[in-house]
Amino acid sequence: MSTARRRRKAGLGRWLWRLLLLILLWLAGVAGYISLVGQRDQAAPADVIIVLGAAAYDAKPSPVFEERLRHGIDLYKRGLAPRIIFTGGYGGAAARFSESQVGRRYALRQGVPDEAILIESVSRNTRDNLRQAALLMQTHDLHRAIIVSDPLHMARALRVGREVGIDALGSPTPTSRFRTFATRWRFLLAEMYFFHRDRFAEPR
Repeated sequence: MSTARRRRKAGLGRWLWRLLLLILLWLAGVAGYISLVGQRDQAAPADVIIVLGAAAYDAKPSPVFEERLRHGIDLYKRGLAPRIIFTGGYGGAAARFSESQVGRRYALRQGVPDEAILIESVSRNTRDNLRQAALLMQTHDLHRAIIVSDPLHMARALRVGREVGIDALGSPTPTSRFRTFATRWRFLLAEMYFFHRDRFAEPR
């Protein structure tokens, strides 16, 4: 191999290593941003609390959903907002209750009055959750919302909420069920994927 060719190959290798380093630094920055937002509780007086849906087992909330419900109800009982919106549609064709209906039933058992509760039962993902919540807010003349979800979901939830026109504050669940290294790592990887997908794909 000629000296010039070796130099070109070495130069290409250096550029590839630099590119890889830049990609790793970028991904580390995104992961740090998602984690940082998830540690920040912005709860303050608002018009409504939005509890984002999660899986439900018939009439019972999943452990993840229950922690979101508990936190949203706690914010309500602290007097931070006079209304709660529960979001989430039906998990399948055979489901008797939508996620939001399960949330409403849970809140009623915790002493939240029916007139303080709003629900939507058609959404299937985070963007749908918040789009439907925004429509309910418009209908009821509500302006500022506290969004409740798991810490690692908070950055995306706030970004999407603002994209659909919600004046949004974030309040992550302090008792998230995603506690182990493995579950947190998988959740973080998923949120990093959505972070990039939402920037390069047209929002749905």
